Amino acid sequence: MPQTPEPTRRLFFALWPDAAVREALATVSGQQLRRVKRVPPANLHLTLVFVGPVTEPVQQCLEAGAGRIVAPPFDLQVDHAGHWPRPRISWIGPTRIPAGLWTLVTALREAQAACGLEPEIHPYQPHVTLARKTPSASVVGEFGPIHWSIRQFSLVESVTDPAGVRYLPLRGWALEGQ
Repeated sequence: MPQTPEPTRRLFFALWPDAAVREALATVSGQQLRRVKRVPPANLHLTLVFVGPVTEPVQQCLEAGAGRIVAPPFDLQVDHAGHWPRPRISWIGPTRIPAGLWTLVTALREAQAACGLEPEIHPYQPHVTLARKTPSASVVGEFGPIHWSIRQFSLVESVTDPAGVRYLPLRGWALEGQ
């Protein structure tokens, strides 16, 4: 009799915005993008580490690793719009990446590796995806910076259902380092 595969959840670590930052991100999205389907405001976030589909024991390992991270809070200024022709993503992100963000991403990648998972091989480029499948001409003009005070990070599940993709924060950890 074939063995039933263990259920998995599709997870990632992210900076999850508070209501004020989420509203500012959604406002910029509306100003930057015309005539394209934008990411719903409830899904706006900044990915730290994409994990992918994992079983419950691996999720527990990731949560334990995240709980051991000691990293200081930091401030992030989202002030730059961009577009990647492949995979046709319009995004906004910081021009300057604060040291605290690098510290957090490095620690999360180490936690991921400690759980037996392959860390992302692409260089990290922090961004908030505003829209997918967009032509480069969809990004229009400048915007005032969004100031984002980073005091915690979250483990988030990506759930696909008939209505589309939803991101559900599962758990968060405070940044309380040095």
